[in-house]
Amino acid sequence: QVQLVESGGGEVQPGGSLLLSCVASGITAYYGIGWFRQAPGKQREAVSCISSTEFSTYYADSVKGRFTISRDKAKNALYLQMNSLKPEDTAVYYCAIQSLPAGLLDIDNYNYWGQGTQVTVSS
Repeated sequence: QVQLVESGGGEVQPGGSLLLSCVASGITAYYGIGWFRQAPGKQREAVSCISSTEFSTYYADSVKGRFTISRDKAKNALYLQMNSLKPEDTAVYYCAIQSLPAGLLDIDNYNYWGQGTQVTVSS
């Protein structure tokens, strides 16, 4: 049984930082893994994705230069370092895995999802 468990969310002031973590179990071989977010009343969107080979990495334009995705293969973990946070970054953040080769940016290609962790940026 595949499980993805996110942690690290919370409330932070604008300009602050958070480190999100995602630990995967039940799966070690996959094509892509990434972070997605969904704000109230908005569609879920890709934030940052990385291929299992780490040959391909994607960042949404809105987070480039502020967020960094990384992996720890030994721990089967994925991280998202979020710096210079803005109120518009407020959302539920999800970790997801794409098990088969397909478009890395297409949210519909991700077939395993975590439960999400809330990030709130507010003064």
